[in-house]
Order: sequence, then structure tokens, then C-alpha cells
Amino acid sequence: MKIIYHCFGGSHSSVTAAALHLGMLNKSGIPTNEQLLEIPYYDKTTDADFGTIRYMGTDEFGNEVYVLGKKSMGNRYSQVLMGVAEILGKRDQLVLVNCMDRVNWSMKIGGFTSRRLKLVLVGRPVVTWGTRQAFNQLVNLVEITRIKVMRNNKNIQVT
Repeated sequence: MKIIYHCFGGSHSSVTAAALHLGMLNKSGIPTNEQLLEIPYYDKTTDADFGTIRYMGTDEFGNEVYVLGKKSMGNRYSQVLMGVAEILGKRDQLVLVNCMDRVNWSMKIGGFTSRRLKLVLVGRPVVTWGTRQAFNQLVNLVEITRIKVMRNNKNIQVT
């Protein structure tokens, strides 16, 4: 299976979820700001990264885990990916996980300030605080995803 966690910017919620999925973060405790900043891609994306599917790692079951920032493409991007997977005969091997409903206002404002406005010193503390506030919701999303993948459901889109 190939699992793609996706969100608006591909820099915070999807990256945190992928890190949880891969065991880079301990799900039983809220990470520190430093632990979040150690995650590959966390608060590091650029405009060139949007629309790029970036590899995060392989989980203990051999599933490849990726992240994607798709800006305002919403479900349209997911539909394109699933369509391509279907053309290739691989639809049952692709899992798309939308992280946007786990994103809070602090993550949105901090992420926008840090990544879009490039005011990292102002935005990063806000987005890390917001990520820490949303952490348990992201843990829940990842656990749901892992259960569905283990059950080997076909054509999964977790929302």
C-alpha cells in the first residue's frame, strides 16, 4: 500500500500524521516544539513543494508513507490521484488521508505566517503550539488509517 497524508501546505498536519504513522513521534505524549521541528519537512515547505508527493518512510508492514500539500485543490487533487491509480490498475493500493479537518486556527495562521509570509520567527511558535493542541486528533486520524489499512480495505479515502 501507498499511503498519502495530505493537507493544504504539506508542512504541518500531514507531516505530523505521517511521522506518527511511522513511529517518528510517540502517540502517547504530546511532542515538544523541538521534536516537531526534527520531523522531516515540518515547517520547511516552499512554493515549489506544492503538488509534490514526498516520501516520508515505510511502516512496519511495508506500506510506503508520503505527504502532499495541495493548496486549495481540495478533493479535486484526490480525485485525480485516484483516477491515475485506477488507470494503472493500482486503485486498491492507494490510501489518501485528508488531514484538513484536524487543522485548527493556530495551525492555519501560524503556517500561513511562517511559510507564505516567510515570517518564521513569528509563525513557527504559533503553528507548533497549534500542532501540539491538535496532536491527539492527529493521533486518532492515524489510528483510524492504520486499522483500515490493516483490514486491507480497498479504495479507501479517510476524511
